[in-house]
Amino acid sequence: MSRPLGVLRPEPGNAATAARIAGLGHRTLRLPLFAVTPVAWEAPDPGDFDALLLTSANAVRHGGDQLAGLRALPVIAVGAATARAARDAGLTVTQIGEAGVAALRLPPRVLHLAGREHHAVPEADTRIVYDSVALSPDLSGLSDGVALVHSPRAGARLAKLVAERRGIAVAAISPAAAAAAGSGWRAIAVADRPDDVATIAAALTLAD
Repeated sequence: MSRPLGVLRPEPGNAATAARIAGLGHRTLRLPLFAVTPVAWEAPDPGDFDALLLTSANAVRHGGDQLAGLRALPVIAVGAATARAARDAGLTVTQIGEAGVAALRLPPRVLHLAGREHHAVPEADTRIVYDSVALSPDLSGLSDGVALVHSPRAGARLAKLVAERRGIAVAAISPAAAAAAGSGWRAIAVADRPDDVATIAAALTLAD
């Protein structure tokens, strides 16, 4: 019997990943390590910027009414999911990056909407629009399973919560996420590209 796959990312991504795994006929454990909540913020004058940088779909989901004033700015999105969320919110996406911010072509004046915990983009003016509150779910059902780690922060949180790791395998979305999870796990696999589908594929190699 296949080992259970533990989905650790926050909602609504948790439900989406679990549905993909269930559609492939595998058992899932929904164990979000964070809950994402909006932060009050005020949008600056869009005329001061050349583009809007979005590194997470959460910036769109939790940006609130202030986003409406930024619709004139072209959006540079990291990842297809972020781009899709931006388009659904009525924003115009002009560039999509799949290899992180470093691989993007950024104009001189960039407004970055981000979470409180984020990788700094020195050339951007960053505004915090959401926060991720740490949770402590019961991870006992994951003792012989596979944990899907969708971010370095999730890897670090998993490492903090789990003392006995020998029976648990880790499927990480990126090398940075794998490194954050640390050592001592039954096995670690890194997705061949940084997205949900590839992370699930990596997890399935560890499930049997």
